[in-house]
Amino acid sequence: MASALLPDDSRFGLRRQVRLPGPLRLDSGAALAPVDIAYETYGAMNEDKSNVILICHALTGDQYVASDHPITGKPGWWWRMVGEGKPIDPARYFIVCANVIGSCMGSSGPASVDPASNAPYAMRFPVLTIADMVRAQAMLLDHLGVGRLAAVIGGSMGGMQALSWPTIFPDRVESCVVIASTARHSAQNIAFHEVGRQAIMADPNWRGGDYYADAQVPSAGLAVARMAAHITYLSEAGLTEKFGRRLQGRDAKTFGFDADFQVESYLRHQGLSFVERFDANSYLYITRAMDYYDIAEDHGGSLAKAFAPSKARFCLVSFDTDWLYPTAESRAIVHALNASGAQASFVELSSPFGHDAFLLECPELNRVVDGFLKGGRA
Repeated sequence: MASALLPDDSRFGLRRQVRLPGPLRLDSGAALAPVDIAYETYGAMNEDKSNVILICHALTGDQYVASDHPITGKPGWWWRMVGEGKPIDPARYFIVCANVIGSCMGSSGPASVDPASNAPYAMRFPVLTIADMVRAQAMLLDHLGVGRLAAVIGGSMGGMQALSWPTIFPDRVESCVVIASTARHSAQNIAFHEVGRQAIMADPNWRGGDYYADAQVPSAGLAVARMAAHITYLSEAGLTEKFGRRLQGRDAKTFGFDADFQVESYLRHQGLSFVERFDANSYLYITRAMDYYDIAEDHGGSLAKAFAPSKARFCLVSFDTDWLYPTAESRAIVHALNASGAQASFVELSSPFGHDAFLLECPELNRVVDGFLKGGRA
């Protein structure tokens, strides 16, 4: 194995942020400049820079994939997958995880200061796409001196980014792991997101997105949006097993509208804890980017044509209880990859946890990712 390049460069490490001059040309026709990207790196690049893995996060995720979150203090969102002795091991790989643009953990987004007005962009921030997020990640990798990725990996919205990478930069990706994701958003997906957006915009504190000056944020609307979305991340069997119709801290119904049931209390907790770490406008922007996502759209409606220029290996994983991005969505991607001549493997895993299974304890997923990554390396 080639000797590692020591990560003594200030570009590498935890809690990093870079301001790139741009401009970043967006699918909407707008341009973003400058472009701030918050990110973390783990491990070190080897001498020929052939061991780089980019991890892409989901809608409410962030760059803290394997380090403690600075606001919540909780372990990184994928600590089960990334770390010493785990499938994505910093002793073996140089790992990069960046906060997507449009988000609120240090990358350019609606809460960022617009240099033209010296005030937060709010809803004046340009509308983004998943492809725009990928192009921003490519700018970051250029800054880090990374030309080619050994792998790009993501689940859910992270899977959308991962799947987009070989279609936008076919010469920069050797392999791609897409977990619990899809090639486009369905009408049902869009509908759930619209409910969340309307909840935020109906909150009197939203005020057209201009709530940054006095910190009177639309927390009630954002909490409801999170509650509605969180239901889609779970399975009926999982909810029944965990909560059933059990009451919360009482022996009888109150015949009122307090949280009588455990599942109600759980969802309220999820909503309230979410508003402490996420920006309401960012939620609007990122859900809109997901709704616009349709890889085949720019390729004459043919998903196979989108993948044709790529020589990457692909690994697709779905979960049998995921009704947000069900197994049929992954199979459609695999069929398109086969039609394009790509090397693709696919597995449906069994889990009671629904869509969120990729974030939870799942030894089978670890084995699949570990085997796929090692299978492509000498």
